[in-house]
Amino acid sequence: MMLLPFQSILHFDSLNPSRSDPVPEFPYSFRRRRTRSPALTKAAFKRNVDYKNDKEKKPNICTADELHYVHVDKSEWKVALWRYLPSPQAPTRNHPLMLLSGVGTNAIAYDLSPESSFARFMCGQGYDTWILELRGAGLSTQGMDFGQYKDPLDSISQRKEFYGKGTDYKSFSETEKRYAFSSQITDLIEKLVNIIEEAERSSPVRSFDMQNSISTALKDMQKQLDLISKYDWDFDNYLEEDVPAAMEYIKDKSEPKDGKLLAIGHSMGGILLYAMLSRCGYEGKDSGLAAVTTLASSLDYMSSRSSLKLLLPLADPAQVLNVPVIPIGTLLAAAHPFAANPPYLLSWLSPQISAPDMLQPKLFEKLVTENFETVPAKLLLQLATAFEEGGLRDRSGTFFYKNHLSKSNVPVLAIAGDQDLICPPDAVYETVKLIREPLVTYKVFGGPGGPHFAHYDIVGAQRAVDLVYPCIIEFLNHHDAA
Repeated sequence: MMLLPFQSILHFDSLNPSRSDPVPEFPYSFRRRRTRSPALTKAAFKRNVDYKNDKEKKPNICTADELHYVHVDKSEWKVALWRYLPSPQAPTRNHPLMLLSGVGTNAIAYDLSPESSFARFMCGQGYDTWILELRGAGLSTQGMDFGQYKDPLDSISQRKEFYGKGTDYKSFSETEKRYAFSSQITDLIEKLVNIIEEAERSSPVRSFDMQNSISTALKDMQKQLDLISKYDWDFDNYLEEDVPAAMEYIKDKSEPKDGKLLAIGHSMGGILLYAMLSRCGYEGKDSGLAAVTTLASSLDYMSSRSSLKLLLPLADPAQVLNVPVIPIGTLLAAAHPFAANPPYLLSWLSPQISAPDMLQPKLFEKLVTENFETVPAKLLLQLATAFEEGGLRDRSGTFFYKNHLSKSNVPVLAIAGDQDLICPPDAVYETVKLIREPLVTYKVFGGPGGPHFAHYDIVGAQRAVDLVYPCIIEFLNHHDAA
């Protein structure tokens, strides 16, 4: 096993080993100028797109070569797959590559800019690359007939039961629902402001401005009752329904000879891959994965220094279950001006996403305002078990995913960033140490002399192109040829 203890932060120059299959220069398709996406002032709730089932007519926000939709059994959802075709100048590969994003995020982080596009880099190396947007994220949709795009964020004509425990919305009129939800919003704002004030004491005036900004953004959700009623899923829905549906579709289109895929997951995307390996190992099934790379992921955060512990009060069932969704995207978009502008009321927020000087300000703003989405509270409640004894568990609370990871026979490359506050190296190592030694490789990027890598830097920072991507390609190429 190539296991590097998390206490020893590696210098970045030691993580670019010589390769028998050198990484070529980016093909022209990687460098090409893209049509700039329209400004999205409320990207988490509105995507004004006009899509028809035609490869040549994609929404402007989709910068992939193709956009595909996959129906998910046992649901009304069609998840979106962004496809990046392999460069004809690169070697022919044996396996397609699936990319999974973090909680409440879409495909944007994997294709942030032409100069630092994770997806374009991978297809430039010859991999048929697919980014999965899980239900509720990005361009995934409900109620779409092929040949016509129906944006679930704009559809509020249907009247369905408003999801929530502790409050019976079934017999409420639309007016009553809006009034009840306004109360929930008020409670949520108070909780958020209390958490923020614990993290950073600030002037009352600026705190009031911030509260008003968040309040204004959240109240837009009152117009999205149809959307909210459909946001009723958890982590296991992703694991058991969305990801398998996407994998089958990708295999059908790419036709790998051995029927397997390579997969990379960032944050929750990596947690999904770990959970899949654990479940398949426990059941004695083939996972369908030739090799896995996880980026800033763990099944157990309990003993780590993760900054997400700050938000655990929001995951207390007594506090949250009356709020059916958590609008991560809207909250971040509303908070961004207070983190990026004087007097930097939320100065602690930016390092959660990117280390200083790793992302250009415009790219950082794009990441914050366009990459994050709304998620069901029940999804966050299940993910919160990763901070409890035994780590992440299934919805029944009886299956602990980390307990069966050692039964997997799939090679894993686990990558951490030295300044990742959300999933620090010690959290990554808590899962790495459970995998059998011959199968796991553990890398920590960043060092005392810099550059430093935070949670999203290992995916979209320019320095990742030079340092992290080649490491991943070496691992993928080895197991693609195996």
